[in-house]
Amino acid sequence: MSIMTYREALRQAMREELNNDERVYLMGEDIAEFGGSMKVTLGLIDEFGPRRVRNTPISEMAILGAAVGSASTGALPIIEIMYSDFFGMAMDQVFNQAAKMRFMFGGKLSIPLTIRAPMGGRRSAAAQHSQCLEAWFMHIPGIKIAMPSNPYDAKGLLKTAVRDPNPTIVFENKMLYNVKGEVPDEPFFVPFGKARVVSEGTDVTIVAISDMVDYSLKAMEILKAEGISVELIDPRTIAPLDITTIVNSVKKTGKLVVVHEANLTCGVGAEIATQVSYRAFDFLQAPIERVAAKDSPIPFAPILEKEILPDDQDVIDAVHKVMEYVK
Repeated sequence: MSIMTYREALRQAMREELNNDERVYLMGEDIAEFGGSMKVTLGLIDEFGPRRVRNTPISEMAILGAAVGSASTGALPIIEIMYSDFFGMAMDQVFNQAAKMRFMFGGKLSIPLTIRAPMGGRRSAAAQHSQCLEAWFMHIPGIKIAMPSNPYDAKGLLKTAVRDPNPTIVFENKMLYNVKGEVPDEPFFVPFGKARVVSEGTDVTIVAISDMVDYSLKAMEILKAEGISVELIDPRTIAPLDITTIVNSVKKTGKLVVVHEANLTCGVGAEIATQVSYRAFDFLQAPIERVAAKDSPIPFAPILEKEILPDDQDVIDAVHKVMEYVK
């Protein structure tokens, strides 16, 4: 095991895949000498050269159009979208082309495209650089979506994505890049569709996505001191979603709190809550609670941004609310 940051784990995953298969290449805005806006690809051009680590014009439409085309002819592109907010510039290439081509060609054509996309707020980057848009893509059949919450999963899920024949988006929360954790020195893979039970408990299930896993862990320390036993689940991927692990946990605890940074309305939490209510209704002892950002554009001012985005206190409040039903 080595201790490395989330950023270093992603870089190591790309280095291993570039070494493993000459069809793998990187493409994006300023990803070569500059190392990308989040410095994840820093130094890779020195190892693999400009043919395989390619800077692009400032055009998400061009980047994703070229990536879909090259993937359809056998290349294995790993694309960086500088901010996930910029997906809007190239949505046709994602949801009308990449997501549908394998289906429309009867499985004779694959699109082994991996898209890395920094997401999230808490950096005073304002409304156009701070969003969490994963629910958009969860709604589209044909796309796989990973949301790693720690360095181990960041490396393992990215490597799995590169070797998958389907288009995959890896959403990377910007506040996680400097988070450190243990990562095996040898190559490994984290399977899609298999949630991680972070901590076992008996009183309430918390399903937390991406950076909200860390906030939920902070909340758990307070709740534990109050005598509340939390089972914390990190889905790792939302498409495919391991609903079985979540449902089995709710059947044990009888209560569910779903936590994500994206705003509340039509978020991933709504889908998880709906599926649990279908599959475990008779086991629920309280209404399902959702913790999410307020339905507002993300403000620039730090004090306002903090008010909009969820944190560990919001998780604690939601757990207290569901626990009130069993007093």
